[in-house]
Amino acid sequence: MKKMKGVFALKEEILNLLRESFGSFVSGQEISEKLGVSRTAIWKYINHLKEDGYEIESISKKGYRLLVAANILTEEEIHPLLNTKEIGKKILHFDTIDSTNSKAKELANNGEEHGTIVVSEEQTLGRGRMGRSFVSPKGKGIWMSIILRPDIDPLRISLITQIAAAAVNTALTQFGVDSKIKWPNDIILKGKKVCGILTEMSGELTKINYVVLGIGLNANIDCDDFTEEIKEIATSLKIQFERDFDRKALMASVINNFEALYDEFEKKDDISNTIKICKDKSILIGKNIKVIQRNMETKAKVLDINEEGLLVVEYEDGTIKSLISGEISIRGY
Repeated sequence: MKKMKGVFALKEEILNLLRESFGSFVSGQEISEKLGVSRTAIWKYINHLKEDGYEIESISKKGYRLLVAANILTEEEIHPLLNTKEIGKKILHFDTIDSTNSKAKELANNGEEHGTIVVSEEQTLGRGRMGRSFVSPKGKGIWMSIILRPDIDPLRISLITQIAAAAVNTALTQFGVDSKIKWPNDIILKGKKVCGILTEMSGELTKINYVVLGIGLNANIDCDDFTEEIKEIATSLKIQFERDFDRKALMASVINNFEALYDEFEKKDDISNTIKICKDKSILIGKNIKVIQRNMETKAKVLDINEEGLLVVEYEDGTIKSLISGEISIRGY
């Protein structure tokens, strides 16, 4: 017998063997010989997979047959769809959790590596910027947080939010969805929010310990999942297109696009592609807004997003300023 493998490795390898023979039986003996584990162990892991939501048929003297893959965002389901080197190399999946950002921060404080993703089927205390709550019903969206350890000036941390916005927008475009970006952290679809991004940092004046990037994407949420108040400002892909979207493929696309843009920024100090996407897809440029800063509202017109990702606005008195996202909140008027 070969050396015993980790629990996750065995589950993934058994699942891969079943996937390769999708719809056909694979004998327990064949799996045992290929993986070097006992048939009793295989039976145990098959049951774990069934508990995860995989529909697997078991027949004596025939073996096991995968009938339906689970509609969950586990490492086993997402890994085959990724082309990344670091982001998503490790994915920690939860059935339910209070907040993926809170869990990711806890893990990051304990030394969890760069690129690890925390994802949950449901959040009970999901949150957005300014402490706002975020509706996160079970199995209907993508609720994930990415642990990052960038080697950049802490003053440039807000650019990571825009990288994420550009990545989500690009992923949605690949699925035929024409969304807009409300600088710096919201994705807008037909005038309503379909995705929110929350970036939190632990660091010092000159050094970043870690960044936790939270992304909440309303994929298959139904109208009834929103309160009347939320319905006025939020929507989902399913509501707008009247069909379910493949959450696994969508999550993988966001991760793939994010790493490509993130690596340009962190490794090459090039933010140009991100800024181009954020400008081209901006819902604010040319619009009148209210800049809310320290509980004060000031009317302004958005002129541009500059090369450093700052929002360039002109106030009513003609003053032109560049705004940093962490300092302000924006509303239309």
